[in-house]
Amino acid sequence: MNSFYKHHIFFCTNRREDGDRPCCAHRNSEALQAHAKARVKALGLAGEGRIRVNKSGCLDRCEHGPVVVVYPDAVWYTVIDEKDVDEIIDAHLVGGRPVDRLRLE
Repeated sequence: MNSFYKHHIFFCTNRREDGDRPCCAHRNSEALQAHAKARVKALGLAGEGRIRVNKSGCLDRCEHGPVVVVYPDAVWYTVIDEKDVDEIIDAHLVGGRPVDRLRLE
């Protein structure tokens, strides 16, 4: 059975107000997710059989945030800015080559 999407990219947008642990939302993850979604659409890569960009709740790797995971490849990333997001889209989602410098193990 084939997946509906070739790739699913999840951006943790979890927000914690207690201050006990860092959270991705306090590190601009919502804006980075919105940028990725807009860029994927602008490149004509969104939709069935292509790429889906989603928000997610906590991915429990908060100290490395903002955290992004690409499925079905199960590749985890930490991103800082829109350039990092663009590199993941260009190299990994389009080119099939994960971005080693941004990977979380």
